[in-house]
Amino acid sequence: MRHPRVGVAILTMGTRPVELAELLESVAGQDTPAARVVVVGNGSPLPPLPQWVTGVELPENLGVAGGRNVALARLREFGDIDVVVDLDDDGLLISRDVFTRLVELYEADARLGVVSFRIADERGRTQRRHVPRLRAADPMRGGLVTTFLGGGHGLSMRMLEKIGGWPEPFFYAHEETDLAWRALDAGWKVLYEPELVLQHPWTSPARHAVFHRMVARNRVWLAKRHLPALLVPAYLGVWTVLTVARTRSAAGLRAWFGGFAEGLRTPCPPRRPMRWSTVWKMARLGRPPVI
Repeated sequence: MRHPRVGVAILTMGTRPVELAELLESVAGQDTPAARVVVVGNGSPLPPLPQWVTGVELPENLGVAGGRNVALARLREFGDIDVVVDLDDDGLLISRDVFTRLVELYEADARLGVVSFRIADERGRTQRRHVPRLRAADPMRGGLVTTFLGGGHGLSMRMLEKIGGWPEPFFYAHEETDLAWRALDAGWKVLYEPELVLQHPWTSPARHAVFHRMVARNRVWLAKRHLPALLVPAYLGVWTVLTVARTRSAAGLRAWFGGFAEGLRTPCPPRRPMRWSTVWKMARLGRPPVI
């Protein structure tokens, strides 16, 4: 029986050529080598790439979800990938054994669908928003969770064949949660493993101009696609209260409510409400789908 083979997918908008080169060097330095590496220029030309990297240039920006689906399709063409690793183009693998340990996790559990890496800056700090569970004060406490981090993670190719790829209409924001909820409802596990680290600069998600609108619109779409009807108003009500309490920018709050209204007004099919057993599973994991 052969070991699971790793394929790496990286999106770039051409603005971080130095960081991308350093990331690729850290990928090349892994003890367990990646079988394939694909870099997608998401609406931008690609810088020069090593010969062992497959480059794909897209004429327009398809967003995080669309770009990752392009990378996934290219990896599928090779036909020999078992685990897909998505990495931010300004991230860095600081340990040489990340892929080795990742493969061991997938070998040990046939129902493991997603492995979320820990995101840490150059000083080893992990932001609370980068811990994919409640009670996030201790980023070193791993375990089964209900969502995962987009910046660095592994995905089972078998799982993706069963549940489908990234939700392209989302473009950006909550695409990981959409995929995680589908995985959980299909019986797959989502694991946060803090020993697998992607070094990444300390950032704020609000640095993206469309952040507030996309977060709100996609939050509504997430509920409309996946939650039982009884939970939709509870989930959206809780997040409305939290957003009003947390947001300090009047302009940001206006953008959020504009996105919320857009999400209510526009469809994002298909609607496939999760089973109540999945709701209970998420509650037992500490994050019921109302928060």
